[in-house]
Amino acid sequence: MLYFLLIINLITFIIFSLDKWKATKHKRRISEFNLLILTFFGGTAGAISAMLIFRHKISKRSFLWKFFGIILLQILIVVGYTKFLPENLNLL
Repeated sequence: MLYFLLIINLITFIIFSLDKWKATKHKRRISEFNLLILTFFGGTAGAISAMLIFRHKISKRSFLWKFFGIILLQILIVVGYTKFLPENLNLL
C-alpha cells in the first residue's frame, strides 16, 4: 500500500507539473477530470505539492471546490474504514 501511494503521488505531481508547463506554452491541456481522478485515487499529496510549487490551479475556485470535496471524501472513507470494520479486518 505504501508503494502504491508513493507511485501515485509521484505520477500526480508529474501530471500536474506537465499541465502547468502546457498552460504556459499554450498547448493542449490535461483535463481537470483527469487531474481530479489522480487526486481521488491517492495522489492528494502530490497534487497539493505541485499546486503550491508551481502555483497551478490555486486561483480557480471551481477546481478548488472539487479538489477539497475529494479530500473530504477521502477523510470520510478512511475514518469510516477504520471505525466500522472489525479489528481483524483492519488492514491499514
